[in-house]
Amino acid sequence: MATTVNRDFYLKKLIDRRENGLIKIITGIRRCGKSYLLNNIFYNYLLSSGVKRENIIKFAFDSSEDLAAIGENIVTLEREKRKVDPEKFLAYIKSKTSSDEKYVLLLDEVQLLDCFESVLNSFLYKQNVDVYVTGSNAKFLSKDIVTEFAGRGDEIRMYPLSFAEFMSVYRGDRYEGLMEYMLYGGIPMVVLREGAQNKAEMLKRLFDEIYIRDIELRNNIRGVADLDDLLNILSSSIGSLTNPEKLSKTFKSVKNSSITPATIKKYIDYLTDSFLIDCATRYDIKGKAYISTPKKYYFTDLGLRNARINFRQFEQPHSMENVIYNELSMRGYSVDVGVVTAVEKAGTSSRRTQLEVDFVCNMGDKRYYIQSAYSLPDREKIIQELRPLKKIDDSFKKIVVTGDLIRTAYNDDGVLFMNIYDFLLKPDSMDA
Repeated sequence: MATTVNRDFYLKKLIDRRENGLIKIITGIRRCGKSYLLNNIFYNYLLSSGVKRENIIKFAFDSSEDLAAIGENIVTLEREKRKVDPEKFLAYIKSKTSSDEKYVLLLDEVQLLDCFESVLNSFLYKQNVDVYVTGSNAKFLSKDIVTEFAGRGDEIRMYPLSFAEFMSVYRGDRYEGLMEYMLYGGIPMVVLREGAQNKAEMLKRLFDEIYIRDIELRNNIRGVADLDDLLNILSSSIGSLTNPEKLSKTFKSVKNSSITPATIKKYIDYLTDSFLIDCATRYDIKGKAYISTPKKYYFTDLGLRNARINFRQFEQPHSMENVIYNELSMRGYSVDVGVVTAVEKAGTSSRRTQLEVDFVCNMGDKRYYIQSAYSLPDREKIIQELRPLKKIDDSFKKIVVTGDLIRTAYNDDGVLFMNIYDFLLKPDSMDA
């Protein structure tokens, strides 16, 4: 097994944004590889492109060594429950950027710096400084902070390994690879670990010691029992429509808990803020309007989801749907759940019914309608998958992605059928 994974997809994003006058902000779930991308992959690229080593300033706000360089102590910070002093950090940067030469700042876990918005904004007025930062919390990009940046922040959202990245280090064929990818996910340090038991143990440890603890401390949650139960429910129902009201009723009937819909919504916000889960909103395709509730929830990493439920529920159809959602999001699409209202005849009468399109994907003037079908065993199943697509009366491309080993081809209705392997491994697969 390789010891590292190339992240060329994200490296290109950083290269394309060099010296654009904005603060480049790499966000994403913890342990997805943000620090390695910034401090190793991008750092080595800068050196190879001719940037002098002394003109690249790396600083990690969770590094005891880096903090000591500015007179801070990581133990003291933790004990005093405070963030890094911005005046000490600014003085350090000033001492390192005293000439008129060009400098590159690589700042890791910058949300641990007090008043980091103001500090980063101050760099915008220095013509010779190009700034790149990482952060693990979506509140790092909250509305207030975006306002503070006044449009000067440039976000690069990073995900765990895509299936293509996973296969670049996997020793085996793509069929076995997809099964392992759907089971243990794409967190780099898990992918590079040998042995199924070792992978499972690491995922459970990461969930309990990193993600849950981080959410608990960041949001000052004193008892995590309800949060744990909510995670278990969401883990067991990926890709299912739900909302806080429905979840509250589940808590009451199953757990005899009086947790309110408002509290459940708050906990879901915590989970999305930490990038553990994403939500897809329903979109009325014909009415061209969003439906606020219910929504679908997907896990950013399936390995973490499976570890949460002790690898007991490995439903390949739902897992494949989750993988497709993550791939579309990683490629930069805005992904919604499509709803098509149709009037269908039933004998001598007619009735209105709502049909679901798994994904409505938008990027600029591009739009795709995608159905996820783990298997298409017979004509009846094919008709079922095509039914909502045929009710859409616009000309955007319609695609059915299946786990069956079929060749990529259009049917007589102009719907593109392709297998999951081609979809995931070919970046331009949707434009076939």
